[in-house]
Amino acid sequence: MDFLRSDFTADGATGERGAGVALVHDWLTGMRGGEKCLELLCRRWPNAPLYTLLHRRGSVSAAISDRPIRTSFLNRLPGVFRYYRWLLPLMPFAVRWKFPAETRLIVSLSHCVAKSITPPAGVPHVSYCFSPMRYAWHMRGAYFGGRRGVEARLTETVLSRLREFDRETAANVAQFVAISETIRTRIREAYDRDSVVICPPVDTDFYTPDPAVPREDFLLIVSAFAPYKRLELAIRTCESLGRRLIVIGTGQEAAKLERLAGPMTTFLGWQSDEVIRDHFRRCRGLLFPGEEDFGIVPVEAMACGAPVVAYARGGATETVVPPERSAMPTGLWFADQNQQSLADAIERLDRTREQFQTVHLRRHAERYHPSRFLREFDDLIARTLRPATVRRAA
Repeated sequence: MDFLRSDFTADGATGERGAGVALVHDWLTGMRGGEKCLELLCRRWPNAPLYTLLHRRGSVSAAISDRPIRTSFLNRLPGVFRYYRWLLPLMPFAVRWKFPAETRLIVSLSHCVAKSITPPAGVPHVSYCFSPMRYAWHMRGAYFGGRRGVEARLTETVLSRLREFDRETAANVAQFVAISETIRTRIREAYDRDSVVICPPVDTDFYTPDPAVPREDFLLIVSAFAPYKRLELAIRTCESLGRRLIVIGTGQEAAKLERLAGPMTTFLGWQSDEVIRDHFRRCRGLLFPGEEDFGIVPVEAMACGAPVVAYARGGATETVVPPERSAMPTGLWFADQNQQSLADAIERLDRTREQFQTVHLRRHAERYHPSRFLREFDDLIARTLRPATVRRAA
């Protein structure tokens, strides 16, 4: 990765190759969007220790795993990777690490409790926030809807306490960094804090078009199988239209989605980056039916020349450009999360496919190259550390 610059220092606050930096991540159970952000910071600071609730060996890249990894007591529970999401009420008790005396900077990457660590006195904590805790804040219905009676009251009691914990521990963060304007708004609503927006990196050196590979007549989904992703909407819509759909991914809703699917839907499970890139290069378009925080996958698809059909809320409204917004569009939005709205957008994609030119898709995606992410992150950390250095000197 040529875009990785020399070892970062900011007024002497971090040493060679990340000495003095501590990284914190919620859990390490697979290489999804958050882990791709973490991977780049691990390459930036290869000696920085990493603190995480859980680490499933072999589930993340060597750039992440080839360093000291400190896990929580949850990692010692038998068979924990089968049920760890149900341990949410215990997670606030599992992030109480003591950081070594040489720590000069803590960077957390968080969508759950990683941002809630307690830094040593005088040590700045920069939190790269994928979202305030979705389960407790704006997506409670997607995760816990349908509960009644005692179960519903107990769930809301737990979530209320989690929100209180989440709000209180926001005071431990010196600087919030949001992955999108959508998340900047959520941070303000949840914590009454402003943040700086730095969009996630997308490896546009790897995700590239291949002019020798023809487009085929199938639509594609690449996603974790979580409730808020709304994959069932895409499956039902493609089945009703008689459109071939290939789904790459896995997760807690796998059995449910496989029961729902018909003859037009093919599940491939989770695949390597090379296989995913091949499908981006061959698909007619990528479907993105959920309300996302940012959405790295649509940008990867666009980098390979595939247009995107996305729900018109959340991060996709910042990355997917419809024809109404530009003469160089990169995809389409659909307004409502129902089959008719998505079906209309898919049929419109068929009618207007000549509008989506690979050169325009590619140019748009290159705005998210990792060099931009590192430059903006380095600049922000330097600004965060500088006042502390001035105070020490005084």
